[in-house]
Amino acid sequence: MNIWSYIAKRILLMIPTLLGVIAITFAVIQFVPGGPVEQALMELKKGQVGAGEAGGGGASEYRGRQGIDAERVKEIQALYGFDKPPLERFAQMLKGFATFDLGNSFYHHKDVWDLVKSKLPVSISLGLWTFFLTYFISLPLGIAKAVREGSRFDVASSIAVLIGYSIPGFVLGVFLLVMFGGGSFVQWFPLRGLTSDNWEQLSWFGKVTDYLWHIALPVTASVAGSFAVMTMLTKNTFLEEIRKQYVLTARAKGLNENTVLYKHVFRNALIPLVTGFPAAFIGAFFAGSLLIETLFSLDGLGLLSYESVIRRDYPVVMGTLYLFTLIGLVVKLLGDLCYVWADPRVQFESLSR
Repeated sequence: MNIWSYIAKRILLMIPTLLGVIAITFAVIQFVPGGPVEQALMELKKGQVGAGEAGGGGASEYRGRQGIDAERVKEIQALYGFDKPPLERFAQMLKGFATFDLGNSFYHHKDVWDLVKSKLPVSISLGLWTFFLTYFISLPLGIAKAVREGSRFDVASSIAVLIGYSIPGFVLGVFLLVMFGGGSFVQWFPLRGLTSDNWEQLSWFGKVTDYLWHIALPVTASVAGSFAVMTMLTKNTFLEEIRKQYVLTARAKGLNENTVLYKHVFRNALIPLVTGFPAAFIGAFFAGSLLIETLFSLDGLGLLSYESVIRRDYPVVMGTLYLFTLIGLVVKLLGDLCYVWADPRVQFESLSR
């Protein structure tokens, strides 16, 4: 099986997987109470209560207006598309997804795709910095720990890494805000947002400085936990390779330590790290960003997804789920391709089983 046949087969397998995820979520939504229709009816009832009290009609007048007219209920159902059977709504939604028409938000009254694109800059900023700093710190540190296993450096760095891993990102974020964001000590960094209000009036250098000033605390809180896992994975992977027979043979031939480490060990040890590279890259944008975005008032995709679930904004829920699932399936395919690229001994037939 060549690479193109393998890719075509995997793409065909993505279709039922994607449909299954969307169908299960759509079915669950049908039984969740407090949907947009119920919320609209609740607002109408609140309005009637206010009108009855403001009109001074007394309790008897209000009790006569407690019920919602059946025609009004049908109008609200039609407004949100709930006047159609579930299967028809599901088919209509899939038809829109096929052309990347994700519908319109019930709450924001905007196209879901435009809404997602408006939130992307925040998530991309946070995700890119988290991803690159995680790898740039973890790989050299993990290699250094493997080479110096058992030394004071290894023990001290392991303690520091485990302490960072044991502290949740949002807890560290609160600590950073209290210490350096004007909480109880000093205000060296801003409390919210990615840029200042006067960002457009700043010079090019001023814009870069202002952006880095705002992103410092959120990125620090995001990186603290993720780089610990990658560091220990790098160390253990390199240790496993260093102890293999081919390393002893290379050393016996008189090769210097750097040649053995970076020419022979590095390529083999890189395999588990490279295969997780696409998933880590995408995960930095969408995973674990909710609490950080909320804590630092960053209006990104994590906060959008959370608010859409709370507000029962079903087009946003289903639209973002569709995009995230599709991205996840593509990333899984890229991970398998990276595995073959890193280790040519692996064949596509074994990956497809």
